[in-house]
Amino acid sequence: MEPNQVTRGIDTMDAATKPSVIPPATAPGDGDGAQQAGKASPPVAQQKPLSERKPKPARPDDKWKIFSGTANDALAKDICEFLGLPIGQACISKFSDGETYVQIEENVRGADVFMVQPTCDPVDVHLMQLLLLIDALKRASARRITVVIPYFGYARQDRKDKPRVPISSKLVADLLTTAGADRALVVDLHAPQIQGFFNIPVDHLFASPVLVDYFRKKQFPDLTVVSPDAGGVERARFFAKKMDSALAIVDKRRVEMDVTEVMHVIGDVKGRTCLILDDIIDTAGTLVKTCQALLEAGAREVYACATHPVLSGPAIERISQSGLAEVVVTDTIPLTEAGRNEPKIIVRSIAGLVGRAIQSIHEETSVSRLFL
Repeated sequence: MEPNQVTRGIDTMDAATKPSVIPPATAPGDGDGAQQAGKASPPVAQQKPLSERKPKPARPDDKWKIFSGTANDALAKDICEFLGLPIGQACISKFSDGETYVQIEENVRGADVFMVQPTCDPVDVHLMQLLLLIDALKRASARRITVVIPYFGYARQDRKDKPRVPISSKLVADLLTTAGADRALVVDLHAPQIQGFFNIPVDHLFASPVLVDYFRKKQFPDLTVVSPDAGGVERARFFAKKMDSALAIVDKRRVEMDVTEVMHVIGDVKGRTCLILDDIIDTAGTLVKTCQALLEAGAREVYACATHPVLSGPAIERISQSGLAEVVVTDTIPLTEAGRNEPKIIVRSIAGLVGRAIQSIHEETSVSRLFL
């Protein structure tokens, strides 16, 4: 049975223009045109200062390749555009019974390959694509395979909090390693200790530089950063320090899966602008209830920001009908059409942040400069 093939990727971009080669000047007395005795030497052109010289075009690196699954093509293309690289050619399709089919359509032998694929909705489909693409690259003799996972699915299942439940994030980490990944680049893990579930090196980026930059430009005179739960206090404290703002915490109690009941606000928010900081917005139930609690406590206006806009179920409708002024997210997960059309949702790109990290990994330099 032949799969219904759909080619992913874009046409190869033109290689960078090579610098022109200037032949060395002929020394006096050498060959034709040698200086005759008694004649003055022609004036030598002075070299421009270093600050005025144009940079030489970069040499194309055929051993540095970036591929993408179908989860977030737009982000992968933005990363490639930032780095000046073509996106790798790959075919991803399905057999009639639903099995995923992949094929790498260019030579990757000996290449340093980066596979960009968030495991967002539909999570299992995108995870399976990622595993098969890693396996295909490994069998095609790629020198090193780095999985770039802007959103790491199953991260919320990181411990046994009930009897007879799996630790799914550990299982997914093992699957990626078994498939052939040599290292991982992730953004804002739900729990930082998930790095320890991997038996390969993990570079953990934070989207805070992008979000801090956006809210600094707002120049709120009386800003309070709010953690929507006790687990996010460290993240909120770090953000508040960079914003030079106050910190507050909303105490909540979870009554059912995906259902929380906000209890009370810890900290002074009366008459102040509040910024709720979280890593994931899923159904937006916690976010909206936190906003309501802050407004009831006297907050003047409430903003929110998060790295991963999962926005499942009634999330868009809840945000639209809430008292939130803005909800700022990044493009780790592509928004649905409803999300793109919601005026309260603002998207900031992390393509530059991830692109710099990819370049540092390829060049074997430190990524610490990417942290605030």
